[in-house]
Amino acid sequence: MVEAIPIAERRELTVSYRTLDTPIGALLVAATEAGVVRIAFGTADEDAVLGDLAARLSARIEAAPGRVDALARQLDEYFSRRRRVFELPVDLRLARGFRRRVLERLREVPFGTTISYGALAAAVGSRAVRAAGSACATNPVPIVVPCHRVVRSDGSIGNYGGGVACKAALLELESQTAGTVPGAMRSHPLPADHVDSLG
Repeated sequence: MVEAIPIAERRELTVSYRTLDTPIGALLVAATEAGVVRIAFGTADEDAVLGDLAARLSARIEAAPGRVDALARQLDEYFSRRRRVFELPVDLRLARGFRRRVLERLREVPFGTTISYGALAAAVGSRAVRAAGSACATNPVPIVVPCHRVVRSDGSIGNYGGGVACKAALLELESQTAGTVPGAMRSHPLPADHVDSLG
């Protein structure tokens, strides 16, 4: 079910977008005045992605490559192994409640490290591992909000919106750039927001 944005938060928005060619395939990138709002993999239908943005944000959609140049440049630097941290505002208005809390914490997982779904859930004071996985699966801004750094507790990489091969490629890129051994990236713990709720 598509999660609607509350009427009180709606106003006339403009969402600017462009498509980029990258080593992992085409990416559709979109931004509002507040920041990057959507990154979609080439496996997604472009018209459907743009239609969803227009409906959920009550937004006017325009192809305006110049307005997302900073994102395009930083993604190019990331894929060229010249950038480890994205220095961009992110607009997470498409995620709400628990999912948004998960994504905000996920931004703290450093380049070249991984975290398990269970540890990510614990970091937001929850035992809801599947819900944390769902938050990752519905992440509207993959790569910049690095859900590819979340792996299963046994170390296997798990699923990914862009496909398992894409996730493996992103982890490989980061492991090589960070100088870690592929398949043995160090796990990164996040402090829990509400440790007392974990019992």
